[in-house]
Amino acid sequence: MPTISLKVPETLAIRLEAIARRRGVSKSTLIRSALEAYLQTAGSEAPGSALAQAADLTGVLSGPKDLSTCAS
Repeated sequence: MPTISLKVPETLAIRLEAIARRRGVSKSTLIRSALEAYLQTAGSEAPGSALAQAADLTGVLSGPKDLSTCAS
């Protein structure tokens, strides 16, 4: 099995160690599982349009309906 080395922030290393200990697995096993889960879903969602991604923002601001009518 190939070896991959990476650096992580101290807080992430602490969390990783705690979860691995709690589950009774090695950090490597936990990282492999997380990476496998991520890679299974990565790219499976079709990227939405900019309009679809901002749909939840529709109507949150008030103002004129047509900005071309605003005086400067």
